[in-house]
Amino acid sequence: MSWIIIDIESDGPIPGDYSMLSIGAVMIDDKLDKTFYSTLKPISDKYDPKRIEFHGFSREESLNFENPDKVMKKFVKWINDNSQGRPIFISDNNGFDWMFVCWYLWHFVGENPFGHSSRNMNDLYKGLVKDTTKNFKHLRTLHTHNALDDAIGNAQVLQKLKREYGLKI
Repeated sequence: MSWIIIDIESDGPIPGDYSMLSIGAVMIDDKLDKTFYSTLKPISDKYDPKRIEFHGFSREESLNFENPDKVMKKFVKWINDNSQGRPIFISDNNGFDWMFVCWYLWHFVGENPFGHSSRNMNDLYKGLVKDTTKNFKHLRTLHTHNALDDAIGNAQVLQKLKREYGLKI
């Protein structure tokens, strides 16, 4: 199995009606040097201006991003080139990130190499510390709302959970 931390930025709350504007991914290993990052052209005219301000892309800038079908095909190739065994999708908010990535993979590539499952870092942390009121975000040192930066920051947390809490991945 290969664990892959993923983060996305979007211009709205749901895929299809709104667009995924960037995707960042990092393969979990000792080096965290296998990364993927791309920006994606919007697929819809709908967008939330507040969300665009949040991650720093202007609407005009996003209209010049790469076509989503090309990005998602490159992403699948990156997964296949870097995974050993089944890839495992994990993120800090898998309910949000997963729905965009899953929708885009099925819509633009016709397959999802992750299958039908994803993992949530926050729930993983809650289980490790045996307290459902706890949150792992205090362990993060990198969180800029750049999809790759955030994926790397979350990957560093997973490394810490492995080192300091005995997490086996």
